Formats: sequence, C-alpha cells, structure tokens
Amino acid sequence: MIPLTATCPRGLEALLAAELRELGATDLREQPAAVHFSGDLELAYRCCLWSRLANRVLLRLASTKVRTADELYRAVAALPWEEHINPTGKLWLQFSGTNREIRNSQFGAQKAKDAVVDRLRDKTGERPLVDRNHPDLTVALRLHRDTLDIAVDLSGESLHKRGYRTHIGAAPLKENLAAALLMRCGWPDIAAHGGALLDPMCGSGTILIEGAMMAADMAPGLLRGSFGFERWLNHQSDIWNRLREEALERRRRGLEKALPEIRGYDADAKVLFAAEANIARAGLERQVRVSCRPVAAFKVPSHREVKPGLVLTNPPYGERLGEQEELRETYAELGRQLKSGFPGWLAGIFTGNPELGHATGLRSHKQYKLYNGSIPSQLLLFEIRAGASAGQADTAAPRLSPEAEMVANRLRKNLRTTGKWARKSGISCFRLYDADLPEYAAAIDLYHSLDGGSFAHVQEYRAPAQIPEEKARARLRELVRAVEAVLEIPQRNISIKERRRHSHKGSGSQYQRRDDSGRTFWVEEYGAEFEVNLWDYLDTGVFLDHRPVRQYLKSLAGGKKLLNLFCYTGTATVQAALGGCTRSTSVDMSKTYQAWAARNFRHNGMDPYRHQLVQADCLEWLQSAQENRRGEYDLIFLDPPSFSNSARMRGVLDIQRDHETLIRQCMELLTPAGILLFSNNLRSFRMAEAVAADFAVADLSGRLLDRDYQRNPKIHNVWEIRLRKE
Repeated sequence: MIPLTATCPRGLEALLAAELRELGATDLREQPAAVHFSGDLELAYRCCLWSRLANRVLLRLASTKVRTADELYRAVAALPWEEHINPTGKLWLQFSGTNREIRNSQFGAQKAKDAVVDRLRDKTGERPLVDRNHPDLTVALRLHRDTLDIAVDLSGESLHKRGYRTHIGAAPLKENLAAALLMRCGWPDIAAHGGALLDPMCGSGTILIEGAMMAADMAPGLLRGSFGFERWLNHQSDIWNRLREEALERRRRGLEKALPEIRGYDADAKVLFAAEANIARAGLERQVRVSCRPVAAFKVPSHREVKPGLVLTNPPYGERLGEQEELRETYAELGRQLKSGFPGWLAGIFTGNPELGHATGLRSHKQYKLYNGSIPSQLLLFEIRAGASAGQADTAAPRLSPEAEMVANRLRKNLRTTGKWARKSGISCFRLYDADLPEYAAAIDLYHSLDGGSFAHVQEYRAPAQIPEEKARARLRELVRAVEAVLEIPQRNISIKERRRHSHKGSGSQYQRRDDSGRTFWVEEYGAEFEVNLWDYLDTGVFLDHRPVRQYLKSLAGGKKLLNLFCYTGTATVQAALGGCTRSTSVDMSKTYQAWAARNFRHNGMDPYRHQLVQADCLEWLQSAQENRRGEYDLIFLDPPSFSNSARMRGVLDIQRDHETLIRQCMELLTPAGILLFSNNLRSFRMAEAVAADFAVADLSGRLLDRDYQRNPKIHNVWEIRLRKE
C-alpha cells in the first residue's frame, strides 16, 4: 500500500472521500481541500481516470519538519530522485506555503529545485531541464506549520481539465465543480430511474456534459491527452492500459443504452456554439442537445415523453450590485417557469449570491455551501410541488425587511415633500434621498425623461472602516429594494454605483468608462434639454447640485461672451446660450465629454461657429490664453475638479493649492466689468485671503443651493468674483 492524497475545491472533501471509497481507497482522512488515503498503484491510476471531483492525485514521498532554507534543501535532497526521473528529463516543482524563515513560495521552490538537481548531478553527473509546460516529473511540495510534505504529482494538469472543453463562456464552471453539483442533487440516482436533466442557462454546456458522462458511465479522464504518471520512471503501463481498455468498454456499453433526456437552453446564441463544440468533442452529440431560448420560454421538452427529473443551472449573479438587481427579474422568471411547468421536478440553483435565489419565490429545502473558485457560493435545492401555479409561490415572495421598510418610509415622505416642490418648480431631475438615515449611506437621484420614463440613480457613499463590507453591501441591497418598492421603477431603469474600499485613489475618475451599455435618454431643465447616461460613467452628464448655478449663469449671460473652463458636457454653456450669450468657448480635456457636449449643443440648436468646443488641458489653455485673450470675456465659469492627476494634464491639480493661480489667470481674461463664477466641490475648501484682498468676492454658496440639496449644504462652493473698481 502506498500513501496517496487527492486534492479538490473547498467544500467537496466529503463528496470526494465517498467517491474515493467507492473506487477502493482505505484509511481515508479529510483535511481542507484534500483527502489522504491508502491504496496501490492501480488505485492511483484509477483515481486519475475516474475521479469526477479531484483536482490532483499525489503520491506522498515524505513528510518532515522544516524550519530553515537549509533544512528544506536537505530534506528534498535526501530523497532518491534518480528513481523518479531520468537525469536528462524535464522537471517542474510546485511549492505552496511559508513559515518564519521561508517567507516566499518562489524562494521555497527555488531551494527545492536546487536540491533535486544537485542530487541528480551528484548521482549521475547529469541534470534535468526545468520545464513547466511538458515536464516528465512534477513534484508538489506543501509547507504548513513547519511541516513539509513532498509528493509526486501523478495527474499532470489538473484533473478538472477533461479534454472536451476547448470553448468556454464568460464565467465558466469548472468540470469537477459541475460534477459535484450533480452529485449533491442526486443526479446519478435520478438518471438511473430515467429522469431528465435540463439546464435553462447552460452557457458552454459543462453541467449537461458532466451529467451525460455520469449517465453513460464514461470515465472523465478518457479524453485527456496525457497524465503526469505516464512519464514517471515507476510508471507501469500494463496496469494503465488495462484500466483504460476497461473504461473504453464501459463507455461503449453506456452509450449503447438509451440515456434520459439531457437538454440545455440559453438566450445567447453565441455561447451555444461553444456548447455544441464541447458536446461534439465529448462524443455526446446524440445524447445532449442545446437550443436558443430565453428563460421566459423555458418548459419541458415536448418532442417525446419526458420523465420528471432535475433542473440544474448556474445563472449569472453579477459582480456589481447594479447587475445583481437587474438579474432579480431573471431569477423571478425562472421561478415562475418552474412553478407553472415543472411539478414533481427537483431544481438546483448554484449562485454566488444566494439572495438572488430568494427572487425565485421558491423555498429551498436544502442548501450546500461551496466555492466557485474563490467565491463563496451556495447550491440551493427546490422541490417543485405538484399543483403549484404560476401565481402561487411555494412560499411568499420576500417582503421588505423592517430595515428596508424604514428606508421606504423615508422615500415616501421625501416624495411628498421634495417631490411636490420639484413638480411645482418645473424640475424633472432632483435628489430624493441623501443619506437621510446614516446607516443607509447613499444618494438617490430621480430622473424623469422627456419621453415619459422614470429612472433612479443610486450612489453608495463609502462606509466607515468599522462597518464590515458585507454588512454595507447588505444595507445597500435593502435600500435598492426600497427604491424598487416605492418608486415602482423597472429594475433596468435603476443604476447602482458602489464604493469599494480596495479601490485606489483616483480609480473613480469621471473619465473612466465603467460599463458599456450605451443607454442614454434626454431630460429637460429650464428650457434646455440634456443627454443623460446613468450607467457608463461615474457621472451622469448633469450635475444636479449645479442646477441653480446654471440658472444664475443663464440670467447673467444676455449679450455676453462666455468662457466655460472644465466644461464637462457643456450644460452650463447650453443654459448661457439660451439666456442670450452671443459667443462662447468651452474647454475640457476629455474627448468623451467634448463629444457629449457637442450632442447637447446640436440638440439645443446652438450655432457651432458662435459656440466653440475646445479639447485641451485647461491649465495649459489658460496659460497660453494670457498672451492673446486678455480682456476678451464678459463672463467666465470656472468649475475645476478638487483634485486631478490625469496623465493627459500638464501636472497635478490640487484646487486648494492652485485656486489662487487659476482665479488670477481668469481675471486677466475678463473685461473690466466682467464676472467670474468660481465653483468647486471640496468640502474643506478655504478661499485664499489674497484673492479676497485683490478682488471683489461674494460667496453665493448658500444662495445657489436648491431645496433637494439643503441636507448637505457643503455639496459645493460658489463665488462671484469681479475686478475692484478704481
């Protein structure tokens, strides 16, 4: 008997131990992500060929205490490597773990490699090459709590790589995890009794193929090109050839019998091409079928009598909350289809966001915690009761939690007050909620488009460091549910932008594209019409807090020539033009926002010859304007960011440090009676005393703040600056 170890994804240890026991293993002992066992070489080969759950099968050579790099070297060098690899062969070492002295796994791997190579050179006078891609021997070393385990990797590539999946979807499910889901759902027994297997969101078909291989008694390793043990010096090819012939015969007999219905669907026709290619490579074209169909059309196949069985799927769950909320309707639709068309079936949903599973309206009778890579996930099992109707859930759809109801009550109150004020004032876009309840730290803006649609923009504020991120995410989910319940807005019309503690400074730049939806709509503001995009960028196209600033600028603009610096999407220039501005120059370095401003200008009928857009670094443009544009403008709007280190700018802009220089440069460009409106959003901002001493400065911040932003009076600062009269 030889000591062996099979590794696996976390959460599969008990399943793997049961599988190994059926294959003939003894002395089984589980540990996180691995099972130790005993057996002979034939069992080791059989596990490589037949295990549906293992990642690797390792032949353990030694386990010894190691504290220092020298002790590591001596422990590895003491083993007879000349019995495992030809001295001119190809070697690869995998090292994991650290201790106080060996703090880097790469360093550990280097010392171990040196030990193997030196041993072989001393014994034979020759040394192997190091080759990661095509090694003759792979050595696996694990250092844990000063104990070093040394093993030969008999698998080669991870055993989850069966050989049939050359095409994968956007979020592939590993083959051994798919097999584990099928086992947890009891698929082998369901298949033995003729029950069907359906996947309504099959992607590249992994669940279907693994299910068919189980039903047909196909060894998962049969399609692999090779195993690590085939180039190992102790390999016994007669044993391996006999096991492989046995597996081929079992596959032949399995495919000769009639398999139950195994069918998959997906709304994405492109991903089904990948599924069909994978199915063909597995040799299962006659046993597994896929077709293009959305979840809303999911039903029991009607081309032949289908015995109730298993519906198993791994739906998308989105990386961002906005995507997750949009997917709630997909899960809800799946629940409706299961309730109306699949009585007597078992359903399994594997998701990294179990909360989405509740959207099905079904009550799971079993839950299994697993990992999809590093993502904690759950397999939710549902028994679909006979007689359930499409409008009747196994359990009531989850209502708002008491916390979410508290947020909903605040939103209703704000709709009665702020919403009424906005309607009377002719304002179509306004801030409805601004962290009114501190533990639900987000801003909610409501947009009513010109075509009658309603949209909500939810921006999460950064939670305090003492609040766990998962708790902050749960609160945001409750807030979004309250938005859905109170505003009755379709999920696709709700945009959610989350904060991330790990985001580095500057990663939230408004110039950075966040999505690629391309969804836009038009809104009205005091006679102007602006294009809004709630999804693709950090900002939306209209700074709602500057609404009264734009209105004031409009009142000043009649007959004047305007300069708009850091013009963003040109909304201030549009309002000035509607107020009678004769000419304008709008400067911004962003190509994206210049194009956006151009669309706003065209939509509002502005003459491009009188209202010019300039794509340039505002700092450089201001510097060059000192030479040829002195005294040219009657009105300047200067609205810089608080901080910018964009690679496209000449330098770093810090508005507290640099505002005096910017203001003085702007004042040089004004006519004697001209006005500079200077605005910024730095809450700690302090105007330089020298500016107040040299110019006539009036603080308009409180005056230019509408009711919907009065909860947060420091949202922006606005000054009117004029030249002092002699």
